[in-house]
Formats: sequence, structure tokens, C-alpha cells
Amino acid sequence: MVKKLKTLAGGMTENQLVATVRESAQQIWLAGLGAFAKAQDEGNKMFESLVKEGEMIQARTKKVAAEKMAEMAGKATGTWDKLEQVFEERVARAMASLGVPTKKDIDALAKRVADLTAQVEKLSGAAAEKPAPKRPARKAA
Repeated sequence: MVKKLKTLAGGMTENQLVATVRESAQQIWLAGLGAFAKAQDEGNKMFESLVKEGEMIQARTKKVAAEKMAEMAGKATGTWDKLEQVFEERVARAMASLGVPTKKDIDALAKRVADLTAQVEKLSGAAAEKPAPKRPARKAA
């Protein structure tokens, strides 16, 4: 190996060759340190960039998820409303077939009773205000 180095070095002395190798090794070492430092700096920058990008993606994902949840909630509410309406209609038909009066029927009846009560009170008040007709007196037999 030493002979090979000597032939590559040409006319250099052994001390010159050692110095050249040492200098070359030093440059390689410094290049490695520089590459490590650059990778560390770039790595930190890359990490920060990835964190920012991740935050943006997370915000977009939350927004899309919220929109989908709202859409699904709207569909579910519409379905429940339809189901409730169908249920109410069926119950009303069943009660009508059994002859159970509806709220509308009861309200109309209550209004009619109130009207009749008012008329009875009016007539009762008018009768109380008129003096009773005098009866002819009976003659003693």
C-alpha cells in the first residue's frame, strides 16, 4: 500500500505525502461536519415547514368534517320530521276510525257551549228583570 501511495505521489517525500494525506483527511472531515451542520439547519427548517403544512391540512380536514356533519345532521333531521309526520297521520286516522274526536272537534264544541251559556245567561237575566205577570185573584166561594 505504501508503495502504491509513493507511485501516486510521484516525487514527493514520505513526510510530504503524510502531510498531503493529513490535509486531505482534514478537508474530508470538515466537509462532513459542514454537511452535518447544513443537514441539521435544513432539517429544522424542513421540520418547521412540515409542522405548518400539517396544521393547514388539519384545519382543512376539520372544516370538511364539520361540513359533512352538518349535512348529515340536516338529512337526519329531515328524515325524523318525515317519520314524525307519517306517525301523526297514522295515529289520527286510527283515532278517527275509532270515533275519537279531534282537538279541532273539541275546540268547536267548547266554543258552542260557551255561546249557548252566554245566551242562557242573557235570557235568564232578561227574565229576572221583567216583573212576573199578575194572576187574577180568586173569588172565595
